[in-house]
Amino acid sequence: MSHAPARRLIARAALCATLAGFSATIAAGFDLPTTRTDLSDADLTRVADVTRPTRDFSKAEQYEAMQAGATTSIDPVTEDSFSHISANIPFEEEQNFKLGNALFRKLWVSSPSSTQASDGLGPLFNARSCMSCHVNDGRGKPPEGGPSAVSMFLRLSRAAGTAEEEKAIASADVLNFPDPVYGHQLQDLAVPGLAAEGRMAIRYDEETVTLGDGETVSLRRPHYAATNLAYGPLDAATTISARVAPAMIGLGLIEAIPEADILGHADPEDVDGDGISGKAAIVRDHRSGEIALGRFGWKAQNATVRDQNADAFANDIGISTPDHPDAHGDCTQAEKKCLDMPTGVQKRLGEEEAPGPILDLVTFYSENLAVPSRRKASFPETLKGKRIFYESGCISCHVPKFVTRRDSPDKAQSFQLIWPYSDFLLHDMGDGLADGQQVGLASGREWRTPPLWGIGLTRTVSGHSFFLHDGRARNLTEAILWHGGEADKARNAFSSLSKDDREALITFLESL
Repeated sequence: MSHAPARRLIARAALCATLAGFSATIAAGFDLPTTRTDLSDADLTRVADVTRPTRDFSKAEQYEAMQAGATTSIDPVTEDSFSHISANIPFEEEQNFKLGNALFRKLWVSSPSSTQASDGLGPLFNARSCMSCHVNDGRGKPPEGGPSAVSMFLRLSRAAGTAEEEKAIASADVLNFPDPVYGHQLQDLAVPGLAAEGRMAIRYDEETVTLGDGETVSLRRPHYAATNLAYGPLDAATTISARVAPAMIGLGLIEAIPEADILGHADPEDVDGDGISGKAAIVRDHRSGEIALGRFGWKAQNATVRDQNADAFANDIGISTPDHPDAHGDCTQAEKKCLDMPTGVQKRLGEEEAPGPILDLVTFYSENLAVPSRRKASFPETLKGKRIFYESGCISCHVPKFVTRRDSPDKAQSFQLIWPYSDFLLHDMGDGLADGQQVGLASGREWRTPPLWGIGLTRTVSGHSFFLHDGRARNLTEAILWHGGEADKARNAFSSLSKDDREALITFLESL
C-alpha cells in the first residue's frame, strides 16, 4: 500500500518551504497560510491523527458513514437526496435556505417584463435558472443526441499572447482571455429578437481498452465543435472546452477546509517522488480582490461558493450581481445588437438584476446542501473495495478526510470531520483528458480533483451515470480508465485487478 498521503501530512513543514518557492516562481506576494491558526497544539495533533489514512480495513472507521460530519443528511434515498438542508442548521436559518432554494429554481425572463423582479435574462444565455443545469442539485450531462445542451456548455478562451498578458495571468489578475467575438462561453440561447451565438456539436470515437484479465472496455473519445455561429468564425487562437454542471452538495464544507490543510498535500515539484505533483490554484476573490486558494470549478478557478455562483449568474444566465455588475452578461463589444438590448436592472430594487440579497440567499442555499450519509459502509464487499482503492494509490489525489475550521463563519460547518475524497488541487491528467485550455495556473492538461462524496447516487438523483468534466464516461469504470498523467499508476493498478476486485472497488465508490 502507498503511504504517500500520510507522509505528506507528517512532512508538511518541508512541503511548505516548497510551496513558498513555487509561489515565488509565479508571482511575488502570494502569501497563503501554511499552518492552521484556528486550533490549539492539542487539537492540531488530534486532527492529524483523525485524518491520517487508515490501514485497518476490517471494519468501517468511526463516523465514516456520516461523511459530512454533523451536517450529513440521513433522509431516505430518493431523487431529492442532494436537495436536503444540512442536518445541524439552526431552525432560525431554515428560512434563508428555503428562500435561496426558491431563487435557485427561479426562471428568469427577458426584459422588459411585467415581472420586474424576474427579468434581465441574457440577452445571451445557456439556461434560465440555476436548477436548469443542476437538476435536483445534481450533476449535468451531455445532450446525448437531443436538441438541448442545457447543463453542458463550451468554455472559450485563448492563452496569453504577450508578456503583459502573461504577467496578468501570473499575478492572478485574469484566468485567461476571451474570444474577441463570443466571449468566455458559447451561449446557445438568446432572448427574442437576438440570434444565439451558436451550438455545440459532439462526435464520439469508440476506443477499445483491454484490461489485465483480458476483459475489454469501450471508451468514447469526444470531439467538440462550435457550429451555426451567428457572428462569424471563432478566433484562430480560441480553444473550446466542454463542461458539465457539477453536483451542489457539500460546498460550504469544502470552503471551510483550512487553506493550510489543502496546501499540505501540494507537492508541485514531486519532492516525495511518488509521481503525484498536486498544485495549488492561486486566484483572486471576486469581492475583495485578494489572493486566495482556488477550490471550486473544474479547474479550481473560484475561491468561494459565492464566486462560483456569481460566475454562473453572469455567464450561464446573463444576470448581473454585485460581483459581476455587467447587466449584458457575456456580450462582447463585437456583439453590438446584444449590448443594445434592454436589461433587467430596476433602480428601486438595486444596481444589479440580482442585487446583493439575492446572491447572498443563493449562496447560503448552495453552501448548505447536505451530503447524504454513506450506504453499506461496513459491508465486507465495500471494505474490500476501500482497501483496493487505498492500495491502488487513488488516495494520493482523492484524499479521504479533512477537519473543517473551528472558526468557520457558519457554525454548522465548524470543526467537522468530513470525507470528500479530494485534495482540491490541480493535477496533470494526461493527454486523454487534456482540453488544451489554460485557466489561471491550470494548464490544458490539469484538472482539479473532484470530490467523490455522493457519486454513488448520481443515477438516482440525476437520472444518468455520465462522469468526468464533459460526461464522456458512461460509468465509473470508464471514468477510471480515462485517468492518465499523474494518475497513470492508479489507473494501471485498476486495470490489472481481477474482475472481482474491480467490482469491489466500484462497490466502494457507489457507497460514497
